[in-house]
Amino acid sequence: MGSIINDVPEIMGRTNENENRSKIVISAESKEEADKLFNGLSAGGQIEGPIGDSPWGSYAGMFRDKYGIEWIVEFDPQS
Repeated sequence: MGSIINDVPEIMGRTNENENRSKIVISAESKEEADKLFNGLSAGGQIEGPIGDSPWGSYAGMFRDKYGIEWIVEFDPQS
């Protein structure tokens, strides 16, 4: 099992690890693949932003999986 590491100096006090984590970003090759990844990886977790068309033109969603890891799954039709 890995260690939890952050870049907040100890002098700033205790940090909330739920708010101080990196996100894993997956770029899918299609909307269908994005849906499959999002639905599979988010099972048992907490949806933070449902997958769908974003204001900036991509198809994306955010969630925290059942282990507390944060993910963004996206498909960008322009790339």
